[in-house]
Amino acid sequence: MAKIHRLILNPPILNSSSFFSSSREQLKELFGSVYTGGVTVRTATIGGFPEDTLSIHKHAIAPGNASINSYGYSPIPLSQYLEWIREFLADSSTSTKPFIISIAPASTEELSETLKLIQTLRKDLKDNESDFSRIGIELNTSCPNITGHAPPAYSPEALKPLLQVLKESYAEDPTLTIGLKLAPFVHAGQFKGVVDLLGSISSEGEQGTKSNCISFLSCTNTLGSSVLFTEQTISPEAEASSVFAVPTVTGGLAGEPIHALALGNVYSFKKLLSEHPDPSLQRIVLIGIGGVSSKEAVKRMRRVGASVVECATALGIHGVGIFKELNEGL
Repeated sequence: MAKIHRLILNPPILNSSSFFSSSREQLKELFGSVYTGGVTVRTATIGGFPEDTLSIHKHAIAPGNASINSYGYSPIPLSQYLEWIREFLADSSTSTKPFIISIAPASTEELSETLKLIQTLRKDLKDNESDFSRIGIELNTSCPNITGHAPPAYSPEALKPLLQVLKESYAEDPTLTIGLKLAPFVHAGQFKGVVDLLGSISSEGEQGTKSNCISFLSCTNTLGSSVLFTEQTISPEAEASSVFAVPTVTGGLAGEPIHALALGNVYSFKKLLSEHPDPSLQRIVLIGIGGVSSKEAVKRMRRVGASVVECATALGIHGVGIFKELNEGL
């Protein structure tokens, strides 16, 4: 079991936000599995992302538990996900299993509106009144496939105003459990930049205690600007007549090819956070994502500092049954 602020994850293994957690049926199956400690919803926006699965937004599977995708966010609007979550939680009122709602607003104004919609559901369900919560929020700062919109994770200047909105919402309701889904980082300055930024939004409470609106970091999202040829894939979604695996040529690489990088990201953040003088940063929980397709991979993620482990590519290849095997790594 792991606890992230007010979320109880038992077991501490679940899916990461992806195409494979989009529909009601997918979410219901994930929620119903005894081998998942929670469910992460595919990244949603208020109006829904204009997805084009015929010519642009696709994914392909490659040998060795690998994948590449050119997806953006979910075409399903946030309001629909909130209704499904309301239904699932009402039907399972005695469970502590939470939903983590992944969001990616285009502006600070949209972020504020998104938070209000989620908070309305939480208040209706009295999620802010008990000793634990069943709804968390993950701000996706890292999708590499959004045309004309660079991932905010790579720019402290772009990320800071979003964090300020989160800080204000958390100040109004400290029962909020909020995290960031981060992009793959490749040098020490990138890790330090995020940690320094998190330190700058800590608040000082009574008797000098510190708090931070961020309770977890999800490391890491797909590696953008990657290329796979169709001949390298085994996926029926990749058209045999196409030279490249996805229509956009470049896309986000996921699965085992980025496992070493994901381990390095978790390790680097764990080291910086655990050594930070701010105790509120020391309490931030790390969720390890990237190439988690076996019990051995789960063990490796936990050895470098991940308290919780997530997967997407393995889910897409093997189905929800993969979580039984992953649990053997705990």
